[in-house]
Amino acid sequence: MKLYYAPGACSLSPHIVAAEAGIALTLEKVDLKAHKTQAGADYYTINPKGYVPALQLDDGEILTEGPAIVQYLADRKPDSGLIPTEGTGRYKVLEWLTFINGEIHKSFAPLFRKAPQDQQAAAKETIQKRFAYAAITLGAKDYLTGTHFTPADAYLFVMLRWAEKMDIPMPANLHHLFERIKARPKVAHVLKAEGLD
Repeated sequence: MKLYYAPGACSLSPHIVAAEAGIALTLEKVDLKAHKTQAGADYYTINPKGYVPALQLDDGEILTEGPAIVQYLADRKPDSGLIPTEGTGRYKVLEWLTFINGEIHKSFAPLFRKAPQDQQAAAKETIQKRFAYAAITLGAKDYLTGTHFTPADAYLFVMLRWAEKMDIPMPANLHHLFERIKARPKVAHVLKAEGLD
């Protein structure tokens, strides 16, 4: 399988999930401004949406959208324990993936596109409100759904990483979660592979 990624982008989440699951990926960097892959291909021919991640399966089929990709990867290695195979626990992970995608990730858009200052300030306020909800729900747990690292934690890690880079305050327990995830050996390996360490 091949993961099309941009260093530090939301494609970092499936990269982490694959590493945690023990799935070897071929990586191909994408220049998102030029929409060219490292090999020189027009990225729009791979993912017409134009953004990362995209996961090319062994049969050539392409999956896009981070939450779908991380679920696919985790499901390929059920013994990894990354996502429950059934029951409410599975849907709690999916609930978190949906919340992070729709309520946190999208809120960063004005910051990345360098919107006017008032829009950026409103975006930061929204992100902090969403972080406050995540912090209350996390409480004193090790990870979002309890004691086990899941794809939702990988996705939230990317959002917290962005917040740290943009000086957006986060509650203390989210900061501890961020540091805990960053210290995981496979996460550290992925960060190094993307030149982010």
